[in-house]
Amino acid sequence: MENQKIKAIIGEVFEEIAQGLETGLFHDKVALGLTLLGSELGVDNLLKGAEVFAKDNADVEVVLIGPKVETNLTLVEVDSEDAQYAKMEELLDSGRIQGCVTMHYSFPIGVSTVGRTVSPGFGKKLYLATTTGTSSAHRNEAMVKNAIAGIIAAKATGIAQPTVGILNVDGARPVERALKELSAGGYPICFAESDRADGGSVMRGNDLLRGTPDIMVTDTLTGNILMKTFSSFHTGGNFESVGDGYGPGIGEGFDRLVLILSRVSGSPVVANALAYAKGLVQGDIHKVAAQEYKKAKAAGLDEILAGLTKTKEKAQEEEVVAPPEEVTTGEVSGIDILELEDAVKVLWKEGIYASSGMGCTGPVVMVHESKVGVAIQILAAAGYVSEDA
Repeated sequence: MENQKIKAIIGEVFEEIAQGLETGLFHDKVALGLTLLGSELGVDNLLKGAEVFAKDNADVEVVLIGPKVETNLTLVEVDSEDAQYAKMEELLDSGRIQGCVTMHYSFPIGVSTVGRTVSPGFGKKLYLATTTGTSSAHRNEAMVKNAIAGIIAAKATGIAQPTVGILNVDGARPVERALKELSAGGYPICFAESDRADGGSVMRGNDLLRGTPDIMVTDTLTGNILMKTFSSFHTGGNFESVGDGYGPGIGEGFDRLVLILSRVSGSPVVANALAYAKGLVQGDIHKVAAQEYKKAKAAGLDEILAGLTKTKEKAQEEEVVAPPEEVTTGEVSGIDILELEDAVKVLWKEGIYASSGMGCTGPVVMVHESKVGVAIQILAAAGYVSEDA
């Protein structure tokens, strides 16, 4: 019996060795790819970043995919960008590499990348959700999904309870309401508080510079601009020297770990992107993603997203006459700029005189001071603000 146990153990060991020889993966070593063709800064720039990273990460095998170069790193030789991307997908799907850093990838709709940079104010890591790709064709729905993608990236890289802030762009308020509804439904989100005096989870420019939240939620185009700005504000834009790149593509059911660089990402960012990829592999990002999407759906994600994309009954489609004008020194904030005039007409319809305005922190509806409370109730019931506005 003892001999049979020993033989079984030996058999398992040889099976692991055989799998390791076939895939290039062993339990104590991560294998990461890096494509070499397509950078405006040349192959040597990418190679330098890879070698700097490899020098300090002996537990990672860096697999270069590109033309012949002089290096001690593993090289899979290809002679064109098309061949490079085909080889990258082949290596990912076979398990030869567990993730890859590259300069271009066509993600499907529903997948976008979570960049990671360094806030210039305090030198803090800041996840930008998201920076490339498209989580949804609907802006507000995309931003809610971006928030979940940011949470996945942060948790996979070791932040157990990442804080979330929503950048003050178009759609921020409906997105804030949706995320708070999701959190109340059983998907706990730790909302950051703005460093500005009035606080709140909608973030200002100062919060970007200071890195107030762990995760800054925004639309992808804004996130892309922010990443480019943070990465190259010292260099004039043609060499990205700061941060960890545009990050991994994350979306429900997407099981390839592909991280994006710019075509002007310098060697320091290349090295940092490989470190980001290593952390995601070690944190088992695909397992984290599956868990987070499951929890979010159980908390009503699909229904919340459906509510975001449903067109509100617009007050302006009816003939709404403004009530008699009165002094409006009371403010109701938390209304998205694109819904401001509709919100005013909703109050008119209920006999409350209101006007639109723009405060220091964003759009406001102005009403008589004595009617602020009832105005909030009406607007909350119509879906324009939350009850705690």
